[in-house]
Amino acid sequence: MTNKLEILFLSDKQVNELAANNMSEVMHDMERVLSLFDSGDAMCPDKAVMPWGKTIEDENTLGRLNAMPGYIGGEYDMAGIKWIGSSPQNYKIGLPRATVLVILNDPITKIPVAISDGTTVSAKRTGAVGGIAVKYLSVKNATTMTIFGAGAQSRTQLEAALLARPSIKTVYINDVMFERAETFANEMSEKYGVAVTAVKEPGEYCKKSDIIITVTIASEPIVHADWIKKGALMMNMADYEFTDDCVRLADKIVVDNWKNIKHRKISTVALMYDRGLITDGDITAQIGEIINGKKPGRENNNETIYFNAVGMGIEDIAVVTRAYRKALEQGVGTKVPYWE
Repeated sequence: MTNKLEILFLSDKQVNELAANNMSEVMHDMERVLSLFDSGDAMCPDKAVMPWGKTIEDENTLGRLNAMPGYIGGEYDMAGIKWIGSSPQNYKIGLPRATVLVILNDPITKIPVAISDGTTVSAKRTGAVGGIAVKYLSVKNATTMTIFGAGAQSRTQLEAALLARPSIKTVYINDVMFERAETFANEMSEKYGVAVTAVKEPGEYCKKSDIIITVTIASEPIVHADWIKKGALMMNMADYEFTDDCVRLADKIVVDNWKNIKHRKISTVALMYDRGLITDGDITAQIGEIINGKKPGRENNNETIYFNAVGMGIEDIAVVTRAYRKALEQGVGTKVPYWE
Protein backbone atom coordinates (compact mmCIF):
# COMPACT_ATOMS: atom_id res chain seq x y z
CA MET A 1 0.00 0.00 0.00
CA THR A 2 1.24 3.47 -0.83
CA ASN A 3 2.28 5.46 2.23
CA LYS A 4 1.08 8.81 0.96
CA LEU A 5 -2.05 10.16 -0.68
CA GLU A 6 -3.19 13.76 -1.13
CA ILE A 7 -6.58 15.31 -1.76
CA LEU A 8 -6.90 18.61 -3.61
CA PHE A 9 -9.06 21.12 -1.77
CA LEU A 10 -10.78 23.86 -3.81
CA SER A 11 -12.34 26.85 -2.07
CA ASP A 12 -15.45 28.62 -3.29
CA LYS A 13 -13.38 31.32 -5.01
CA GLN A 14 -11.17 28.77 -6.74
CA VAL A 15 -13.90 26.44 -8.03
CA ASN A 16 -16.00 29.40 -9.14
CA GLU A 17 -13.17 31.07 -11.06
CA LEU A 18 -12.13 27.78 -12.65
CA ALA A 19 -15.60 26.61 -13.70
CA ALA A 20 -18.80 27.82 -12.05
CA ASN A 21 -18.79 31.51 -12.94
CA ASN A 22 -19.07 30.90 -16.69
CA MET A 23 -22.75 30.10 -17.27
CA SER A 24 -22.33 29.22 -20.95
CA GLU A 25 -19.76 26.57 -19.98
CA VAL A 26 -21.98 25.25 -17.18
CA MET A 27 -24.86 25.02 -19.67
CA HIS A 28 -22.60 22.99 -21.94
CA ASP A 29 -21.81 20.71 -18.98
CA MET A 30 -25.50 20.24 -18.23
CA GLU A 31 -26.41 19.45 -21.82
CA ARG A 32 -23.65 16.83 -21.88
CA VAL A 33 -24.68 15.38 -18.49
CA LEU A 34 -28.32 15.06 -19.52
CA SER A 35 -27.25 13.48 -22.80
CA LEU A 36 -24.87 11.02 -21.11
CA PHE A 37 -27.50 10.15 -18.51
CA ASP A 38 -29.95 9.27 -21.27
CA SER A 39 -27.27 7.25 -23.08
CA GLY A 40 -26.67 5.16 -19.96
CA ASP A 41 -23.16 6.47 -19.38
CA ALA A 42 -23.92 7.57 -15.83
CA MET A 43 -25.05 6.28 -12.46
CA CYS A 44 -27.48 8.37 -10.46
CA PRO A 45 -28.93 6.73 -7.33
CA ASP A 46 -31.89 8.29 -5.56
CA LYS A 47 -31.25 11.25 -3.31
CA ALA A 48 -30.92 10.40 0.37
CA VAL A 49 -32.87 13.14 2.13
CA MET A 50 -32.68 13.83 5.87
CA PRO A 51 -35.44 16.37 6.61
CA TRP A 52 -35.98 18.22 9.87
CA GLY A 53 -39.54 17.87 11.14
CA LYS A 54 -42.28 15.50 10.04
CA THR A 55 -43.95 17.29 7.12
CA ILE A 56 -43.01 19.17 3.93
CA GLU A 57 -44.05 22.36 5.72
CA ASP A 58 -41.59 21.54 8.54
CA GLU A 59 -38.84 20.80 6.03
CA ASN A 60 -39.47 24.07 4.21
CA THR A 61 -39.00 25.92 7.49
CA LEU A 62 -36.37 23.89 9.33
CA GLY A 63 -34.38 22.58 6.38
CA ARG A 64 -32.76 19.32 5.27
CA LEU A 65 -29.53 17.60 4.33
CA ASN A 66 -29.29 15.73 1.01
CA ALA A 67 -26.69 13.21 -0.13
CA MET A 68 -26.48 12.85 -3.93
CA PRO A 69 -23.91 10.32 -5.18
CA GLY A 70 -23.21 9.46 -8.78
CA TYR A 71 -20.88 8.70 -11.65
CA ILE A 72 -20.73 10.58 -14.94
CA GLY A 73 -18.90 9.10 -17.92
CA GLY A 74 -17.94 10.59 -21.25
CA GLU A 75 -15.25 13.25 -21.09
CA TYR A 76 -15.83 13.63 -17.32
CA ASP A 77 -15.30 10.00 -16.20
CA MET A 78 -15.60 10.81 -12.52
CA ALA A 79 -17.49 9.55 -9.49
CA GLY A 80 -18.39 11.46 -6.38
CA ILE A 81 -21.05 12.85 -4.11
CA LYS A 82 -22.81 16.14 -3.51
CA TRP A 83 -23.59 16.86 0.16
CA ILE A 84 -25.98 19.80 0.47
CA GLY A 85 -27.43 21.45 3.52
CA SER A 86 -30.48 23.67 3.13
CA SER A 87 -31.77 25.92 5.92
CA PRO A 88 -34.40 28.46 4.81
CA GLN A 89 -33.92 30.55 7.95
CA ASN A 90 -30.24 31.22 7.25
CA TYR A 91 -31.04 34.59 5.67
CA LYS A 92 -31.75 35.90 9.18
CA ILE A 93 -28.06 35.52 10.08
CA GLY A 94 -26.62 36.55 6.72
CA LEU A 95 -25.91 33.06 5.39
CA PRO A 96 -27.08 31.44 2.13
CA ARG A 97 -29.99 29.03 2.35
CA ALA A 98 -27.98 26.23 0.72
CA THR A 99 -24.35 25.25 1.25
CA VAL A 100 -22.69 22.47 -0.73
CA LEU A 101 -19.66 20.21 -0.49
CA VAL A 102 -18.61 18.02 -3.44
CA ILE A 103 -16.22 15.09 -3.11
CA LEU A 104 -14.70 13.55 -6.26
CA ASN A 105 -13.64 9.90 -6.28
CA ASP A 106 -11.41 8.26 -8.87
CA PRO A 107 -13.71 5.85 -10.76
CA ILE A 108 -11.05 3.11 -10.89
CA THR A 109 -9.54 3.13 -7.39
CA LYS A 110 -12.59 4.75 -5.76
CA ILE A 111 -10.15 6.86 -3.69
CA PRO A 112 -11.21 10.49 -3.06
CA VAL A 113 -9.12 12.90 -5.13
CA ALA A 114 -10.75 16.28 -4.46
CA ILE A 115 -12.95 18.12 -2.01
CA SER A 116 -14.57 21.32 -3.22
CA ASP A 117 -17.07 23.92 -2.21
CA GLY A 118 -20.09 23.57 -4.48
CA THR A 119 -22.47 26.27 -3.32
CA THR A 120 -22.27 28.47 -6.40
CA VAL A 121 -21.80 25.36 -8.56
CA SER A 122 -25.17 24.07 -7.33
CA ALA A 123 -26.99 27.33 -8.02
CA LYS A 124 -25.39 27.70 -11.45
CA ARG A 125 -26.02 24.12 -12.57
CA THR A 126 -29.69 24.38 -11.54
CA GLY A 127 -30.01 27.57 -13.56
CA ALA A 128 -28.18 25.90 -16.44
CA VAL A 129 -30.61 22.96 -16.48
CA GLY A 130 -33.39 25.53 -16.65
CA GLY A 131 -31.56 27.17 -19.54
CA ILE A 132 -31.40 23.85 -21.39
CA ALA A 133 -35.15 23.43 -20.87
CA VAL A 134 -35.69 26.92 -22.29
CA LYS A 135 -33.49 26.05 -25.28
CA TYR A 136 -35.42 22.91 -26.21
CA LEU A 137 -38.93 23.61 -24.92
CA SER A 138 -39.77 27.33 -25.11
CA VAL A 139 -40.96 29.21 -28.18
CA LYS A 140 -37.95 30.41 -30.12
CA ASN A 141 -39.02 34.05 -30.08
CA ALA A 142 -39.88 34.15 -26.35
CA THR A 143 -39.98 37.74 -25.12
CA THR A 144 -41.62 37.65 -21.68
CA MET A 145 -40.98 35.65 -18.55
CA THR A 146 -42.32 35.51 -15.00
CA ILE A 147 -40.18 34.14 -12.16
CA PHE A 148 -41.46 33.13 -8.73
CA GLY A 149 -38.89 33.38 -5.94
CA ALA A 150 -36.23 36.09 -5.73
CA GLY A 151 -33.33 34.13 -4.24
CA ALA A 152 -30.05 32.81 -5.64
CA GLN A 153 -31.78 30.27 -7.87
CA SER A 154 -33.92 32.89 -9.59
CA ARG A 155 -30.77 34.80 -10.53
CA THR A 156 -29.16 31.81 -12.21
CA GLN A 157 -32.43 30.85 -13.91
CA LEU A 158 -32.61 34.32 -15.43
CA GLU A 159 -28.94 34.27 -16.45
CA ALA A 160 -29.31 30.95 -18.27
CA ALA A 161 -32.68 31.80 -19.84
CA LEU A 162 -31.23 34.99 -21.34
CA LEU A 163 -28.38 32.97 -22.87
CA ALA A 164 -30.82 30.44 -24.33
CA ARG A 165 -33.32 33.09 -25.49
CA PRO A 166 -31.71 36.51 -26.04
CA SER A 167 -35.11 37.60 -27.37
CA ILE A 168 -36.38 37.91 -23.77
CA LYS A 169 -36.87 41.61 -23.01
CA THR A 170 -39.44 41.67 -20.21
CA VAL A 171 -39.22 39.84 -16.89
CA TYR A 172 -41.62 39.91 -13.94
CA ILE A 173 -40.45 38.78 -10.51
CA ASN A 174 -42.68 37.77 -7.57
CA ASP A 175 -41.67 36.84 -4.04
CA VAL A 176 -43.54 36.47 -0.75
CA MET A 177 -41.24 39.22 0.55
CA PHE A 178 -41.87 42.03 -1.89
CA GLU A 179 -38.73 43.93 -0.93
CA ARG A 180 -36.67 40.94 -2.10
CA ALA A 181 -38.44 41.08 -5.45
CA GLU A 182 -37.70 44.81 -5.70
CA THR A 183 -34.02 44.21 -4.95
CA PHE A 184 -33.91 41.47 -7.58
CA ALA A 185 -35.59 43.72 -10.16
CA ASN A 186 -33.15 46.58 -9.58
CA GLU A 187 -30.07 44.35 -9.66
CA MET A 188 -31.06 42.29 -12.69
CA SER A 189 -32.31 45.24 -14.75
CA GLU A 190 -28.94 46.92 -14.33
CA LYS A 191 -26.94 43.73 -14.90
CA TYR A 192 -28.67 42.48 -18.04
CA GLY A 193 -30.29 45.54 -19.57
CA VAL A 194 -33.76 43.99 -19.66
CA ALA A 195 -36.93 45.35 -18.07
CA VAL A 196 -37.33 43.47 -14.76
CA THR A 197 -40.37 44.46 -12.69
CA ALA A 198 -41.34 43.35 -9.19
CA VAL A 199 -45.03 42.41 -9.00
CA LYS A 200 -47.29 41.69 -6.03
CA GLU A 201 -50.16 40.08 -7.96
CA PRO A 202 -48.51 37.81 -10.54
CA GLY A 203 -51.56 36.39 -12.33
CA GLU A 204 -51.99 39.06 -15.00
CA TYR A 205 -48.25 38.99 -15.75
CA CYS A 206 -48.13 35.21 -16.07
CA LYS A 207 -50.87 35.49 -18.69
CA LYS A 208 -48.45 37.52 -20.83
CA SER A 209 -45.50 35.20 -20.29
CA ASP A 210 -43.92 32.76 -22.71
CA ILE A 211 -41.96 31.20 -19.84
CA ILE A 212 -42.95 30.80 -16.19
CA ILE A 213 -40.26 29.63 -13.76
CA THR A 214 -40.83 28.70 -10.12
CA VAL A 215 -37.89 28.45 -7.72
CA THR A 216 -39.52 28.64 -4.30
CA ILE A 217 -40.07 26.49 -1.21
CA ALA A 218 -43.84 26.53 -1.66
CA SER A 219 -45.78 23.67 -0.08
CA GLU A 220 -49.03 24.75 -1.78
CA PRO A 221 -49.43 25.71 -5.46
CA ILE A 222 -48.76 29.34 -6.33
CA VAL A 223 -49.38 29.19 -10.11
CA HIS A 224 -52.88 28.56 -11.45
CA ALA A 225 -54.11 27.13 -14.73
CA ASP A 226 -56.06 30.21 -15.80
CA TRP A 227 -52.76 32.16 -15.72
CA ILE A 228 -51.18 29.98 -18.42
CA LYS A 229 -51.37 31.15 -22.01
CA LYS A 230 -51.34 28.65 -24.86
CA GLY A 231 -47.80 27.92 -25.97
CA ALA A 232 -46.21 28.76 -22.62
CA LEU A 233 -43.40 26.78 -20.99
CA MET A 234 -44.05 26.04 -17.31
CA MET A 235 -40.83 25.28 -15.43
CA ASN A 236 -41.40 23.66 -12.01
CA MET A 237 -37.83 23.85 -10.67
CA ALA A 238 -38.47 23.23 -6.99
CA ASP A 239 -41.44 22.10 -4.90
CA TYR A 240 -45.26 21.96 -5.12
CA GLU A 241 -45.63 25.16 -7.13
CA PHE A 242 -48.10 24.57 -10.00
CA THR A 243 -51.67 23.35 -9.56
CA ASP A 244 -52.62 19.94 -10.91
CA ASP A 245 -54.71 21.71 -13.56
CA CYS A 246 -51.57 23.43 -14.89
CA VAL A 247 -50.07 20.01 -15.59
CA ARG A 248 -53.32 18.85 -17.17
CA LEU A 249 -53.10 21.81 -19.58
CA ALA A 250 -49.76 20.62 -20.90
CA ASP A 251 -49.48 19.05 -24.32
CA LYS A 252 -46.15 17.61 -23.19
CA ILE A 253 -44.73 16.74 -19.78
CA VAL A 254 -40.93 16.69 -19.79
CA VAL A 255 -38.65 15.85 -16.84
CA ASP A 256 -34.96 15.43 -16.09
CA ASN A 257 -35.04 12.13 -14.15
CA TRP A 258 -38.50 10.65 -13.70
CA LYS A 259 -37.40 7.89 -11.33
CA ASN A 260 -35.79 10.38 -8.95
CA ILE A 261 -38.71 12.80 -9.22
CA LYS A 262 -41.11 10.06 -8.12
CA HIS A 263 -38.76 9.11 -5.30
CA ARG A 264 -38.45 12.69 -3.99
CA LYS A 265 -42.24 13.35 -4.01
CA ILE A 266 -42.20 17.14 -3.71
CA SER A 267 -43.05 18.62 -7.14
CA THR A 268 -46.54 18.88 -8.60
CA VAL A 269 -46.10 16.11 -11.15
CA ALA A 270 -44.57 13.79 -8.52
CA LEU A 271 -47.45 14.37 -6.11
CA MET A 272 -49.95 13.78 -8.91
CA TYR A 273 -48.27 10.46 -9.66
CA ASP A 274 -48.32 9.54 -5.97
CA ARG A 275 -52.08 10.20 -5.85
CA GLY A 276 -52.71 8.14 -8.99
CA LEU A 277 -53.67 11.17 -11.09
CA ILE A 278 -51.03 10.50 -13.77
CA THR A 279 -49.06 7.43 -14.82
CA ASP A 280 -45.61 6.76 -16.23
CA GLY A 281 -47.21 6.81 -19.67
CA ASP A 282 -48.19 10.46 -19.26
CA ILE A 283 -44.52 11.54 -19.22
CA THR A 284 -43.61 12.61 -22.74
CA ALA A 285 -39.84 12.48 -22.34
CA GLN A 286 -36.82 12.91 -20.17
CA ILE A 287 -35.01 15.90 -21.57
CA GLY A 288 -31.93 13.82 -22.36
CA GLU A 289 -34.04 11.92 -24.90
CA ILE A 290 -34.84 15.23 -26.58
CA ILE A 291 -31.20 16.35 -26.55
CA ASN A 292 -30.19 13.03 -28.11
CA GLY A 293 -32.84 13.29 -30.82
CA LYS A 294 -34.85 10.27 -29.64
CA LYS A 295 -37.98 12.34 -29.02
CA PRO A 296 -39.06 15.78 -30.22
CA GLY A 297 -38.95 18.84 -28.03
CA ARG A 298 -41.19 21.77 -28.89
CA GLU A 299 -42.76 21.18 -32.31
CA ASN A 300 -44.83 24.36 -32.70
CA ASN A 301 -45.66 27.63 -30.96
CA ASN A 302 -49.05 26.37 -29.74
CA GLU A 303 -47.73 23.56 -27.55
CA THR A 304 -48.05 24.20 -23.84
CA ILE A 305 -45.25 22.35 -22.05
CA TYR A 306 -44.60 21.51 -18.41
CA PHE A 307 -41.02 20.80 -17.30
CA ASN A 308 -39.88 19.51 -13.92
CA ALA A 309 -36.31 18.95 -12.72
CA VAL A 310 -35.35 17.23 -9.48
CA GLY A 311 -31.60 17.79 -9.94
CA MET A 312 -28.85 15.18 -9.93
CA GLY A 313 -25.52 14.96 -8.13
CA ILE A 314 -23.81 14.08 -11.41
CA GLU A 315 -24.47 17.64 -12.57
CA ASP A 316 -22.39 19.09 -9.74
CA ILE A 317 -19.77 16.36 -10.18
CA ALA A 318 -19.34 17.32 -13.85
CA VAL A 319 -18.73 21.02 -13.12
CA VAL A 320 -16.37 20.31 -10.24
CA THR A 321 -14.49 17.74 -12.35
CA ARG A 322 -13.86 20.41 -14.96
CA ALA A 323 -12.58 22.73 -12.23
CA TYR A 324 -10.44 19.97 -10.70
CA ARG A 325 -8.65 19.19 -13.95
CA LYS A 326 -8.00 22.86 -14.63
CA ALA A 327 -6.70 23.22 -11.08
CA LEU A 328 -4.21 20.40 -11.63
CA GLU A 329 -3.01 22.03 -14.86
CA GLN A 330 -2.71 25.49 -13.31
CA GLY A 331 -1.41 24.51 -9.87
CA VAL A 332 -4.50 25.91 -8.14
CA GLY A 333 -5.88 24.63 -4.85
CA THR A 334 -4.47 23.22 -1.64
CA LYS A 335 -3.11 19.69 -1.50
CA VAL A 336 -4.12 18.14 1.80
CA PRO A 337 -2.35 15.02 3.14
CA TYR A 338 -4.85 12.16 3.31
CA TRP A 339 -2.58 9.21 4.14
CA GLU A 340 0.87 10.07 5.45
